[in-house]
Amino acid sequence: MLEVVRVSTVLKAPGAADRPPGLQRPRLDWRRLNPFHRRAAGGGGEGPSSTDDHRPWRPGWGSAALGVVVLAIVVFLMVFQWNWLRGPIGRYASAQTGREVRLLGDLKVHLFSWTPRADIGGLTIGNPTWGPKTNMAEVGQVSVSIRLAPLFRGQVILPLLSIQHPTVALLRDAQGRANWDLSDGRKGGKPFKLPPIQTFIVDQGRLTVRDIPRKLTFAGTVNASEERANAYDRGFRLTGKGELNRKAFVANVVGGPLLNVQPDRPYPFDASITAGATHVTAKGQVPKPFDLGVLNAAVSVEGRDLNALYDLTGLTLPNTPPYRVSGQLRRNGKVYYYDRFAGRIGASDINGDASVDVSHDRPFLKATLNSRLLDFADLAGVFGVPGASKAAAPEQKTQIRALKAEGRFLPDATLQTDRIRSMDAVVTYRADRVKTVLPLRSVFLGVKLDHGVLNLDPISIGFPTGKLTGTATLDARPKTPVTKVDLRIANLKLEQFVPPVSGSRPLSGDLMARARLTGTGDSAHKAAASSDGEVTVVIPRGQIRQAVAELMGIDATKGLFLLLSHDQTPTDVRCALADFKVTNGVMTAQTIVFDTDVVLVNGSGTINLSDERLDLTLKGQPKKFRAVRLIAPFTVDGVLRNPKFGIEPAGAIAQAGLGATLGALLSPLAAILPFVSPGLEKDANCAALFSQARQSYAPVPAPKAAPPPSGKAAGKG
Repeated sequence: MLEVVRVSTVLKAPGAADRPPGLQRPRLDWRRLNPFHRRAAGGGGEGPSSTDDHRPWRPGWGSAALGVVVLAIVVFLMVFQWNWLRGPIGRYASAQTGREVRLLGDLKVHLFSWTPRADIGGLTIGNPTWGPKTNMAEVGQVSVSIRLAPLFRGQVILPLLSIQHPTVALLRDAQGRANWDLSDGRKGGKPFKLPPIQTFIVDQGRLTVRDIPRKLTFAGTVNASEERANAYDRGFRLTGKGELNRKAFVANVVGGPLLNVQPDRPYPFDASITAGATHVTAKGQVPKPFDLGVLNAAVSVEGRDLNALYDLTGLTLPNTPPYRVSGQLRRNGKVYYYDRFAGRIGASDINGDASVDVSHDRPFLKATLNSRLLDFADLAGVFGVPGASKAAAPEQKTQIRALKAEGRFLPDATLQTDRIRSMDAVVTYRADRVKTVLPLRSVFLGVKLDHGVLNLDPISIGFPTGKLTGTATLDARPKTPVTKVDLRIANLKLEQFVPPVSGSRPLSGDLMARARLTGTGDSAHKAAASSDGEVTVVIPRGQIRQAVAELMGIDATKGLFLLLSHDQTPTDVRCALADFKVTNGVMTAQTIVFDTDVVLVNGSGTINLSDERLDLTLKGQPKKFRAVRLIAPFTVDGVLRNPKFGIEPAGAIAQAGLGATLGALLSPLAAILPFVSPGLEKDANCAALFSQARQSYAPVPAPKAAPPPSGKAAGKG
């Protein structure tokens, strides 16, 4: 029998024997480091008892407890049914989304991996409480995995997201509430955003959309399952069709392969959308997949009328002829930018920059627009005057022909006041050159739309000489819109509008005018037909052919002779004025005076803005004796678009005192002229007319002095 002898050896460093006892290197006892080392009964010290110095280590109660816990966790994970968590997970998701979320199929979780994965056998998401009782989404199976390492850095990356047989029904109700908007109408909602997904699979998806405010219905399919990493055309695809505002709607969106998508690599896409006569194409990318709050794309839009874009964009734009524009679209959160766009609207070119902010209750449009050449007929929808643009749509040409046949200018097209109230805007437009039958040179418009009030300020239209300026306001807040206009014409040369006859122009001089009107109605025609206000036209200086002036005095001998002999002798226009008071759309002449060296003309009559007809009578008083003279009214009637001139011999009038006539006409001029332009009453020619009326013909009646105030009244401070 062998005897086992325990040998204890202490290794010492060289020279250790020479050290004093107090400096000996201590022995290392590894058992002292064991937290489960059993102390001797009653030892109470930190070190082991002398009886344990030579015993082997055995597990204590602490290590046994740890082992039991680890074993229990392992057994729990082996026997745990993840389906037990379907209810709590569904209730938590329901509370977060405001929609009932139910996990129907088996829930399987694979935790022991650097990319944990969960599989859900079935999933439904209900509608919000205001929506229908059906589900917003139903999914056959969902598989999702996540990377652990990036998660520790606060970054979520999904190696896999697989959605099998999803059916999604999106709805926007008449109040504008959307079932996909998880903010439930709260301000500050964020754009749709998904974390980076490296492999995104959507198999046999179905999508339906019903947008009541935009009158949109759509049914399509979504697939992203049969693809190859190097085949762009086998990536994500959304296709479908429906109706938008009762017109055909077709959408086709194609994305790049959804394999090996990287968070720092842009995801490309193409889109083609057709809505009636409007066609939109886009080619762009999502810089950070799949954050749809940021994207860039080259976008082209074409159609028959910019106003039709409201159905697609929610933007209120004017009626226009056919158009085509292309530019760079950017999205940054709640703001969309359309940069450096260029194209044509009708026969006019257009370019500029625009942005739309959708972070508020109504979209806010800000744009700067420019045209090198404007065909003025293309602005018919802005000014409410029908043009004859060759590029106009067939229905626009039909309306123009109908108005022309009736001899009218003002269209009956109804204003879309609900759209005007739905957005805000600040827009400027400038045209460097203008193509029109009128001698226009430039156009500048400032547009501001704020809470249903549309302001055109300024309106500035330049002529070779002179300018039309002013403001216009359309208040669309009341049920019946209210329109106010205040327009001025300054220093306009008449010869720009009067064609030459026999080599010279029969009329020349300066034209100044002002129109201040307020009307109600939902069309330009209705607003004019109900308007109240005043219109004044003044020619403070100029020249007219003496033959024409004599005819206005109805000199049956000299006037006809000079006109037939093509006499071009001019005579001065000393001062001419036509002042109208407008009541319920009828312009009634308060003062009409046309004073030349050879004749003084006064007139009366009306212009009806409802049927756009004239009924004016002009009476001339020659200033020199004529042997043969027929004093008869000179008439202007017919429609504004094509007036007719004539003489009424049956309405012959007796000669009247010229001084009395002139005195009666001139009495209100001192109050009328400043309305057109401050200081106009001091103009040399009109001032001379006043002076001559006082000196040569008859004194201008002075306004009656007000009675002196009574002592009692005068005592009031």
